[in-house]
Amino acid sequence: MQNHELEQVIKNADSAINNEDFDHLMEFYSEEATLVVKPGTFAKGKEEIRRAFIAIAEYFNHSLIVNQEKMAIIETGDTALVVAKAQLSANQKDDSEFSMERTATYVFKKDSTGTWRCIIDNSYGAEIIEEL
Repeated sequence: MQNHELEQVIKNADSAINNEDFDHLMEFYSEEATLVVKPGTFAKGKEEIRRAFIAIAEYFNHSLIVNQEKMAIIETGDTALVVAKAQLSANQKDDSEFSMERTATYVFKKDSTGTWRCIIDNSYGAEIIEEL
């Protein structure tokens, strides 16, 4: 089975997060995208998402590493749901070393140029319902 082009898009976004290249990272999001910062807390739009990623990087003392281990992609028309095993680690967090795996969910939509843009970034996956 051939890899879906979104796999590379997500790998490039992970690389931008890992390198704290937030200007490049914002290219992956639509203007009206929503990021689940943590269950119950959302960043809406590129400016809020950018500020959230800067705060996340600072929280993890600039040592956060994100990697998607496996991905399932369900596409229909110009929209795709991505379910991924996300590995997160940070070895410079002040209070403890941090490492976890999450089953993340992302929604992408093709824009007018045919470029996939993330419209919903939920690295917590189904964990967000625990806050309801």
